[in-house]
Amino acid sequence: MAVKRKRLSKKTRWIVAIIVLVIIGVFVVANLRKSNGDAIRVETEEVSRQTIVHKVNASGRIQPEVEVKISATISAWITEITVQEGDYVEVGQLLIALDEKQYQASVEQAKSSVKSAKARLKQVKAQKDRIESLFRQDLVSEQELETITAEFELAESQLEQAQAALESREDELSKTRITAPQAGVVTKINKEVGEMALGSVFQADVLMTIADLSRMEVVVDVNENDVVSVAEGDTAEIEIDAFQDTLFYGVVSEIAHVAETQGLGTQEQVTNFKVRVRMLEVPEKIRPGMSATANIITDVRKNVLAIPIQALTIRPEGAEKRLPGEKGKRKGKKNPRKGGSGPGNRNGKRKMQEVVFVVSDTSANVDNPKSLGKNQKYALIRPVKVGIASETHYEVLSGLEEGNVVITGSYKAISRDLYNNAVVIPEENFAPGKYGNNE
Repeated sequence: MAVKRKRLSKKTRWIVAIIVLVIIGVFVVANLRKSNGDAIRVETEEVSRQTIVHKVNASGRIQPEVEVKISATISAWITEITVQEGDYVEVGQLLIALDEKQYQASVEQAKSSVKSAKARLKQVKAQKDRIESLFRQDLVSEQELETITAEFELAESQLEQAQAALESREDELSKTRITAPQAGVVTKINKEVGEMALGSVFQADVLMTIADLSRMEVVVDVNENDVVSVAEGDTAEIEIDAFQDTLFYGVVSEIAHVAETQGLGTQEQVTNFKVRVRMLEVPEKIRPGMSATANIITDVRKNVLAIPIQALTIRPEGAEKRLPGEKGKRKGKKNPRKGGSGPGNRNGKRKMQEVVFVVSDTSANVDNPKSLGKNQKYALIRPVKVGIASETHYEVLSGLEEGNVVITGSYKAISRDLYNNAVVIPEENFAPGKYGNNE
């Protein structure tokens, strides 16, 4: 009977021990939940030194550097086109022949006029020689000599006019055969045999286009806010839609001095400047008119402190010096957990500053030990000054040191939830002491 009581006593002790452990566990979990109930889960990244490359992105189209539009200077029917689109032509090669009958007749008529003028001049010259001989013998008057001299000069002038007219008619006749002014590829033919080529000084009737496809450029529209940082000679990365996963390189060759404005006077008004980027390497199958994007590299900073773009946000000036629940806040100001606190200016608008949130092991409220938790992490506001930006990072000019850990997400936490001295839980498990202090 005594043995049985001893066994029951031992079993009872085990049950009591288990109950005590369960109660302790419940209290621990409750305390943890209480301490972390207001904690904000965040993503972080360490401040490090990187190379920041600032690029200006712009879209446009590819076109030849040199493109010649062939047009007629006389009006005539097209009788022959000797080339096709895609043909390569040399300088002086015949491209288009026009009907020359009318112009050939004009040349013959002009030649006849020259012959008549020469004959007339020869006749007057003979008369002038005779009058001069008789005048020396005092057989004719001085008036007769002056008359024949004037007739001779008039005949000379008529011959010159006839010769000039002949040259003009011959020039018109030569223009019935249109030749290539430069070597290149025929990219477009706008007319067919039998159509009329209209010659005009004021409005050219383009018959054909020749381009040098060995030298190509990308013409892009750069926004007025970005063009100030672009300079001739800047290197550019070129992406062509037709050549997937292939990167080409170019150099800025020209920047327009006059802007082009679209949607003037509307909310959609956009002001751009044309920028030409010469391609350093031209692929074989490239065609004028292809869509392309140019990333113009305007600045490069090596070995500088950098933070992710998403880490930068804004808060009212002085927010880094205030803690939640501080006395002296103006009535009606927002809770610091909803974007910070601080007095406004006379206009009722608070001045804003660029800041990041730095993760620290030490609370900013060092005067209140109760606010300190074991292995607790805090988000402290740090005003920063940034320089140029790449596609992913900002250059840090002041406000941070290498090795600081900044909060990079989530967007909701950075833009709205975080405040100075907020309790945070980084998603990654960092070693104790990783975050340093808030000094």
